[in-house]
Amino acid sequence: EVQLVESGGRLVQAGGSLRLSCAASGFTFDDYAIGWFRQAPGKEREGVSFISSWISTPYYADSVKGRFTISSDNSKNTVYLQMNSLKPEDTAVYYCAITPFSITTMDVADFGFWGQGTQVTVSS
Repeated sequence: EVQLVESGGRLVQAGGSLRLSCAASGFTFDDYAIGWFRQAPGKEREGVSFISSWISTPYYADSVKGRFTISSDNSKNTVYLQMNSLKPEDTAVYYCAITPFSITTMDVADFGFWGQGTQVTVSS
């Protein structure tokens, strides 16, 4: 059974940093792309970043390039999202998700397994 459990979200001031974690189980990392999405109140869920064994560099949405870094520790079956220089517009519920498809962009419909989400709130 696939399980994705996010943690690390909290209230932080603008300009601050957070590291989100996604503890994964029930599948082989190399067979899936693992991504982070976020959804702000009243907005659609959007892709933030993903990694996979078939791309040389991670994908980042333009809105987070240069500020967020995705990484994985396969020995711990955990994916991280390091978020620096946080802005109020980064406030959202952040979700971890996986897809077996050889994606190059992040379409919500391609991701079949999701975690429960973790709330990130950035105050101005």
